[in-house]
Amino acid sequence: MDSHNTLQLWWLIPASLALLGYGRSLAGVTRAQRAVWVTARVVEVGQPAHGDPGKPGIPVTLAFQDPVTGREFVLSNNGEHGDAIQEAWVGREFEVRYPPGQPLRFTVVLDTTGEKSGRAGPDCAVMLLLVGLVIHATVRWGYPWALLGFGALLTAAAVRSPDIRLVRARNALLDSATAVPARVVAVTKDVHVDVDDGEIVNHTPVITFTTRDGTRVTALCRDGIPDPARSLHRALILHYAPTDPSVHTPDPAADRRSGTTAIALIVVLLLTGVAAAVAGVVLLT
Repeated sequence: MDSHNTLQLWWLIPASLALLGYGRSLAGVTRAQRAVWVTARVVEVGQPAHGDPGKPGIPVTLAFQDPVTGREFVLSNNGEHGDAIQEAWVGREFEVRYPPGQPLRFTVVLDTTGEKSGRAGPDCAVMLLLVGLVIHATVRWGYPWALLGFGALLTAAAVRSPDIRLVRARNALLDSATAVPARVVAVTKDVHVDVDDGEIVNHTPVITFTTRDGTRVTALCRDGIPDPARSLHRALILHYAPTDPSVHTPDPAADRRSGTTAIALIVVLLLTGVAAAVAGVVLLT
């Protein structure tokens, strides 16, 4: 078999990875399925130092009990164990996982969708397979297949996107928001180097506020505060959802506009995908 014919079988790689991944998931032997999943609670909240990177999130101390031994562990986390925590208060709960018998290697998982089932990896392999098939069909049979294939993929991505649901849920929570005073206690600084733009510096204010029921919240506020680099010690009014203080904003109007823009983008993707798919079908007939 020559090299050209060998390249025609590229699809075997992502297809095999997907089948292997789904098989392991059904057998319950993926790393996520073999891991121990427990609920950890925040027992202490720290504060990023002014000028430190904001990428690690809010430093916290977490407590959780190993269901096998019954032993309780109290461990600190400064972003080195899984997902960075953006909003924290004493008593807040998170899902954590760790290899059996190794609770010190815990990982914070903020979004468990697809994680516990072990299907995140094979789902990604399927997406790579579909994109590759569209490219293969385009090269072999012409650009109408690109319109049909990528149009179908865009449509599916827009339909499956959780953005519209998340925006609506956030707006519903903020409709009953409570306004409280808040203060910027630090400003983090993250430096990124871009090949074209050079050094890019992102400043993120760290705010604290106390809810009406006395819960003190520390959070990274990435949007809604003008001139964040010079916002240290600034006082502001914060609007938070009484049932979930992690949903908050210093500028409700701007927050709603941002949500509207996100929904509009999904709608544009949907319409673009449908139009491209229809055009591809017309050109093929």
